[in-house]
Amino acid sequence: MLESLLIANRGEIACRIIRTARAMGIRTVAVYSDADANALHVRDADEAVHIGPSPARESYLVGEKIIAAAKATGAQAIHPGYGFLSENAAFAQSVIDAGLIWVGPDPSSITAMGLKDAAKKLMQAAGVPTTPGYLGEDQSLERLAAEADAIGYPVLIKAVAGGGGKGMRKVDSADAFADALASCRREAASSFGNDHVLLEKWITNPRHIEVQIFGDTHGNVVHLFERDCSLQRRHQKVIEEAPAPGMTAVTRAAICDAAVRAAKAVDYVGAGTIEFIADGSEGLRADRIWFMEMNTRLQVEHPVTEEITGVDLVEWQLRVASGEPLPKAQEDLSINGWAMEARLYAEDPAKGFLPSPGRIERYVFNLGARVETGVDEGDIVSSFYDPMIAKVICHGSDREEARTGLLQWMNQSYIGPLKTNKAFLHACLSLSNFQDGVLDTGLIEREGDALTQIDWPSSLAILTAGRRFRRDWLTYQDCNDRAMKEDLFGFRLNAPARQTVDLYEINGTHVTVDVASDNVVTGLSSDFEPDGTIVVTEGGQSWFFNSAAPATSITSAASDGAILSPMPGRIIAVAVAAGDVVAKGQKLLTLEAMKMEHSLVAPFDGVVAELDAAEGRQVSEGALLARIATVED
Repeated sequence: MLESLLIANRGEIACRIIRTARAMGIRTVAVYSDADANALHVRDADEAVHIGPSPARESYLVGEKIIAAAKATGAQAIHPGYGFLSENAAFAQSVIDAGLIWVGPDPSSITAMGLKDAAKKLMQAAGVPTTPGYLGEDQSLERLAAEADAIGYPVLIKAVAGGGGKGMRKVDSADAFADALASCRREAASSFGNDHVLLEKWITNPRHIEVQIFGDTHGNVVHLFERDCSLQRRHQKVIEEAPAPGMTAVTRAAICDAAVRAAKAVDYVGAGTIEFIADGSEGLRADRIWFMEMNTRLQVEHPVTEEITGVDLVEWQLRVASGEPLPKAQEDLSINGWAMEARLYAEDPAKGFLPSPGRIERYVFNLGARVETGVDEGDIVSSFYDPMIAKVICHGSDREEARTGLLQWMNQSYIGPLKTNKAFLHACLSLSNFQDGVLDTGLIEREGDALTQIDWPSSLAILTAGRRFRRDWLTYQDCNDRAMKEDLFGFRLNAPARQTVDLYEINGTHVTVDVASDNVVTGLSSDFEPDGTIVVTEGGQSWFFNSAAPATSITSAASDGAILSPMPGRIIAVAVAAGDVVAKGQKLLTLEAMKMEHSLVAPFDGVVAELDAAEGRQVSEGALLARIATVED
């Protein structure tokens, strides 16, 4: 068994690996960049090594620094987690060549399955069904556009080296193809260093079904059943579950057997996931499910599989890397209940899901769920990396118990003041189609603004805040006589007792609440923090009230024509020049931040009156990039 392990990652997955390694008696070594000097994974590990500046390309993506850290600390093995270098065959080979143990598949397996076009050809040879599309070497715009025409719109452009929803664009018509291709290639080159793409036919009613497989060095390969990851936004998974709703025993056997065949075709060792796309228009049928790709690493959503099988997949990884056979045979594995996972991000759904980096000042997580996180109160969600705060996992005897468990967690937990997608997750979980298990990858897009519209707190939420203020004002007074406290509340010399209280929401909006009686039960979750802040949660949205007005904040709204950078990032494209006439919604420039592209558009018809943006320039949050004026102005 391994005695020491370096984790070549950060955040929640690093903390997750450290937890299992420690339980197995394995010494752990973390690596960190400047931005992560005080991060939770650094604090959790037995030892930590600094590997460079904050940008990932200068730290977490520099294999030589990671191997040097392993050598310097005497680590026997390197676990890559997911993302960063986890599917980099050259890095895996370098680890092995350095005399270290690579906790993952053989580099040849990563190479075979790493490029989506080559993997699909390999799967076709192994008898695994694949989606129709174009896998050719000719990457010219003319050839790709012609192939898209031949396939028939809508089509999906996918980076051959892509993953995690990056480097993917759905194109509905020929006139949108060139722009979508250019954007996809930029994102692919930035994220993966490879801008080659493939084309696939867009399945009209698609469901994303994937199978967890595991192999060892003794020739054994098993599957740990399927997961459904169909609830997605912009090709990124939002909620995952296991097993898949509507999955029959016959279809499960067919796709799980196909997944095992796929793994055996590349002599796979370790944890891997075979991803399929299913046409759900007639239910989950084996003849309407096709191979998409293989992820040669541990998946973000692996906890739902752990919850229904009782298997610690990280422990299996470490045992297999030590040369042990798989702890269980296929016949020893079974499904127990249902598990569901939601990804909690620091992002603002009301503003197009723009990342919301910053310091976590308020952090209360309900204990009724499994929470995988890499942050704690006082930590900073950095603008340099993916803005995930936590993965929240609930297990139940059936799907409804798991779903309602997640809803309860969303209403009894809060984090602030940075924006999160918690209310969006609550809205997704509450959709009638989702409740009924009627899923496809376009469900969130079809629901549109209904899932992201955050209104001012309801009258019930405001009433709850007022009642909580009155109750805890009474609680915190230095007096043991409740009746006396009741008399003291609102007391004013030579004037009637005050029966209202002035409260301010975090954005400064003022409300006056009637608190004449505290006997009204609103049914909403609320909390009273030591600094006097009252937290009320309704529909997953947490509102923060205080009796003192907050300091004035600067808004980044573009209603006056000012185009401000919504976050720190790098300008990668400027589509206009000063003096250009623009229409409302027209793209002005593209900002790259947190490994994603964000388009900034004209807020109304007008003229580009000012432009202070250049391709390649780094900008800070709130920087004025352009100003649009009306034609009259």
